[in-house]
Amino acid sequence: MLNAESKEQNPPFGTIRSYIWPIYSFELKKLLPMFFMVFLIAFNSSVLRNMKDTVVVTASGAEVIPFIKLWVMLPMAVVLTIIFTKLSNRFSQERVFYLMTTGFLSFFALYTFVLYPLRDTIHPHAFADYLMEVLPGGARGFVEMIRNWSFTGFYVMSELWIAIILNVLFWGFANEITRIAEARRFYAVLALGANFAAIVAGLVGNHLNKISLSAIPILGSKAGWEQDQMSLLLVVIACGLVTMAIFRWMNRNVLTDASFDEFHYNKKQLKMKGKLSFRESFSYLSNSKYLLCIATLVVGYNLVINLVEVVWKDQLRVLYPDPSDFNRYTNNLTTALGVISTITALFMAKIIGRFGWTKTALITPVIMLITCAGFFSFFLFQDSLGGVVFALTGITPLAIAVFFGGVQNCLSKAAKYSVFDATTQMAYIPLSHECKLKGKAAIDGVGSRLGKSGGSFIHQGLLLIFDTLPRGAPYVAGILAFMIGLWIVATRSLGRQFNALVATSENKTDVRPFQEPQEAPQTSRLEAKPLNATT
Repeated sequence: MLNAESKEQNPPFGTIRSYIWPIYSFELKKLLPMFFMVFLIAFNSSVLRNMKDTVVVTASGAEVIPFIKLWVMLPMAVVLTIIFTKLSNRFSQERVFYLMTTGFLSFFALYTFVLYPLRDTIHPHAFADYLMEVLPGGARGFVEMIRNWSFTGFYVMSELWIAIILNVLFWGFANEITRIAEARRFYAVLALGANFAAIVAGLVGNHLNKISLSAIPILGSKAGWEQDQMSLLLVVIACGLVTMAIFRWMNRNVLTDASFDEFHYNKKQLKMKGKLSFRESFSYLSNSKYLLCIATLVVGYNLVINLVEVVWKDQLRVLYPDPSDFNRYTNNLTTALGVISTITALFMAKIIGRFGWTKTALITPVIMLITCAGFFSFFLFQDSLGGVVFALTGITPLAIAVFFGGVQNCLSKAAKYSVFDATTQMAYIPLSHECKLKGKAAIDGVGSRLGKSGGSFIHQGLLLIFDTLPRGAPYVAGILAFMIGLWIVATRSLGRQFNALVATSENKTDVRPFQEPQEAPQTSRLEAKPLNATT
């Protein structure tokens, strides 16, 4: 049994170990497979994030991103959430992980070996040219989305890998098998693994860009960016296969206790009633103040980061028009992001333990507020400040704008990966199995898409009015200020509800949250209040 050794008394961790590795030896069999899984999934997420931006922005311009996120990504997110819900009602949560992951890896293989090599043949350039003649200039992004449809598909599936595989499947799995008392220590370590993966992804991406792989038969006929892209996607597919192998080993050798039956078997096998449809999962969300607050956090982050990124990537494309140069820059930024996130993650356990859930969760919106203010202040006044800065530093206004945007992107994502993800995922733990499974699918699978699609809708409207992204930037800044304010209010409300729900659970389990256990907890998975209960 997994917790057989937990009956022994465990001494408190030392000062250094409490920051870096606050894990008992009997917990390693459970934690290490999760650590390697999140590392590999996050590694793929970082590689795919850099590649999708490179493929789309250098081929079509940053104006295409809002159209992709609204007209393609949002419908695909809804479709995949429906598929996930149907599969969850029919199969065990374990099997759903295999099926969804295999589907993503199959698409990446198809894109690598079929769609990208045939891009010049399968892309409808003549039809796109016709649309450019009959549509207004602000619709250029919509036309480019259709023209380079295979790139659009790759962008969408890469983005949804992060939403479905990382957020819904992995974190749903982690939330299911982790207790509140474990989460404060485990999630800090898992965040450390995910952040370290970003460092490795950036270094691997740049290394593959610098070396020649012509000696490898499958890559010998490729050159330049096509060779770089194919080699990176082969690494992504290999990491995905290893992730599934680790997941299977963990299910066969670690999660053998009867308390994990809900994960291994579907509802029919457990003879459970109340199977939820896709519509009912959204009803869960709309009828629960608790889940609505989590949804506001997720939508708020994705709306804010999307609004800023589109403006920044437009300037980045102008500075680095070549795909290899663009990808190299994003790889370097990912490495820097990973370093900052890793350092921050080292202190996560102590931060949550000392300041509590609410203050820790507020770190991300506050950082977003400060960095967005800095970026837009310089971006909007770069004409007046550019001459002075160029005279002092010899750097062009364009390079300075890209630099400030990169700093904003790096710091905001570092806060997201080290603080936002950990606190948001912890908020699901006190809920019941059904609430976690369905509510999380609706929030992470579609809620995050709504945030990004909302940002895309705003950008599209501004493009149709002003024709270019920079002209609409002042309005974007105003919308950002309002959304971050709403995000902060929702975080404070969720914090009150979370603490009340955990306190109720502790009365049943006698486990104190956010304190180092002198004896490892023996409690079973926490019972949750009904979803419509708030405090």
